[in-house]
Amino acid sequence: MPSALSTVLLSFLGIGSATAATVYLAGDSTMARAGGGSGTEGWGEFLRYSLPSSYTVSNKAIGGRSARSYTREGRFQEIANVVKSGDWVVVEFGHNDGGSLSPTDNGRTDCFGDGNQTCQTTYNGVAETVLTYPTYYKNAATLFLAKGAKVILSSATPNNICETGACSWGPSRFDYYACSEARQPAFYHVAHGQYSAQAMTNLGTATVNAHYPNDHTHTDAYMANVMAGKYLTLLTPQHLSPTPLSRYPSCDGGQLMISAGSFVLGLKCGTSALGAAVTNSTASLTASSYGPCIAFNSTVPI
Repeated sequence: MPSALSTVLLSFLGIGSATAATVYLAGDSTMARAGGGSGTEGWGEFLRYSLPSSYTVSNKAIGGRSARSYTREGRFQEIANVVKSGDWVVVEFGHNDGGSLSPTDNGRTDCFGDGNQTCQTTYNGVAETVLTYPTYYKNAATLFLAKGAKVILSSATPNNICETGACSWGPSRFDYYACSEARQPAFYHVAHGQYSAQAMTNLGTATVNAHYPNDHTHTDAYMANVMAGKYLTLLTPQHLSPTPLSRYPSCDGGQLMISAGSFVLGLKCGTSALGAAVTNSTASLTASSYGPCIAFNSTVPI
């Protein structure tokens, strides 16, 4: 039996038995309740099924938002106002962050760049200094860290990678931005885009296309569950294959190998306390359509 001191130390380090906490989700329609409407659903609605009942998942994702508009509307601050020490916040944007600020600013586009670049614009008649996607991520994470929360900077789920008749995926610049910003010692990262693409490839074109009812971005409940990580379509090992490997600059300055799958698998393949709390076993996940752990996953904090 562990001593009282060792129990305290394990708890302090976030190792061992999980402590009850709230997991806040900040994102767009791909995460949000009711997704993009008309029979779609966001993956955030299914995360709670992979966590013990002592955990509460509070889905604060809002359709149509980017890291910029979520910031401007004060939604990150709203989470910071209620988050407590020991809670988790998952930040996942990218679908609405691209585009151009001219000739018309849609209020969502971020300033282009991977650093502290700024852009000047006028939106709804109000002058605004627009920051980069990584800066919005960093600023949000800083708010939560100040309250003692743990922060996961996640990459976005991909659009339907099988809509052309063959499943093919490559990372966007936002995948790199999310990963790169998570280099900060206090931040964590889940390569959600990569894990989701791996799951889609293993499920196959017919299955994937059947569960994007309206467009190539918003999934129905079945595929949202795949994105979250609870649904298990068991396949034999020979049916499991990652997407073709490609190269992309990694968080640590080396090279990031691209495969893919689901958020929960990304948690489970890492080393965080939240991953340890997941009720799915690693073996049950990797033996399913989610496929194997991404090689670099064990070398980053989460």
